[in-house]
Amino acid sequence: MKLTRREWLGGSMLATGWALGVLPAGAQGAQDYPNRDIRAICNFPAGTGGDIFVRFYADRLAAVTGKNVIVENRAGAFGNIASEAAAKSKPDGYTILITPASSTFATAVHTFKKLGFDPIKDFVPVTTLSKLSFIILVDPKLPIKTIADLTAYEKSRPGKAFFGVDANTGLVTAELYNKLAGTGSKKVQYKDIQTMANDLYAGSIDYMSRDVPWATEQVRSGKFRALAVTGGQRASALPDVPTMEEAGIKGYGAVEPWWAVFVPAGTPQPIVDKLEGYFNRIVASNEAKKFLSNLGSDSYPGNAKMLKELLASEIKRWGELVKLAGIEPQ
Repeated sequence: MKLTRREWLGGSMLATGWALGVLPAGAQGAQDYPNRDIRAICNFPAGTGGDIFVRFYADRLAAVTGKNVIVENRAGAFGNIASEAAAKSKPDGYTILITPASSTFATAVHTFKKLGFDPIKDFVPVTTLSKLSFIILVDPKLPIKTIADLTAYEKSRPGKAFFGVDANTGLVTAELYNKLAGTGSKKVQYKDIQTMANDLYAGSIDYMSRDVPWATEQVRSGKFRALAVTGGQRASALPDVPTMEEAGIKGYGAVEPWWAVFVPAGTPQPIVDKLEGYFNRIVASNEAKKFLSNLGSDSYPGNAKMLKELLASEIKRWGELVKLAGIEPQ
């Protein structure tokens, strides 16, 4: 292919710039990136399973880069507040969003009529981190030991059966169960996990669907009883808990949220590439694998290209799940 004079001169000038150290702004910024603290925005309150995830990866990123990574909790609106804050941040690589994107992005576009951000247009994918299951929890004081018991209990209390949710994935996983089992249970939406947990223990709601990392210690300590996980296989942290399919909810399939890293749109590609490399080193480490295993989660290595394709396909898939669950956008 023959180059035009303008194209030839442009390429020549760029090559000369690299040779003389006069680089494009994005490349210049990437050379010494990072040279100051990085802010990692978290969609959930401090102390929750989501917060534990973000702080682990933030701590490991700090170790890899030699710079402080400060976690900023921006909880509320099923994660939308944090996502919007990240989308509107300066695209310089010093604000990152470590998020359960299957919920905060792929599901959110179907469960909310209007979002303050666009998952595709307002963000640049960096890489995937992990995937996990959600789990159905009940108060152990109740005589409910299986999903079949819960279904019978809910059906016996028409108009008085309630479940709690504080995240998009919890809503989808619970409503999908309600739809397939025909329980007729009604949702109670919470802003934070602690209030929801207290209400479950007090008997104000009958059950809740929450991520395995948060639930694991609660179940091991006997505070709550686990009935089933939403993934395609049992959680390594709670191997005695069956999947929804094993528990008799046929057609439930595997509903497995996944975590990833994003930066605001416009972040220079050289910086995105650096972040991808940093996080892939973390994901591949034995420390990360052990951390995830202890919490009942799995490592989910990837890259920017794979994450971009995954998000597009998952937006479609979670839209189908939301429709199947009969959830109306709010």
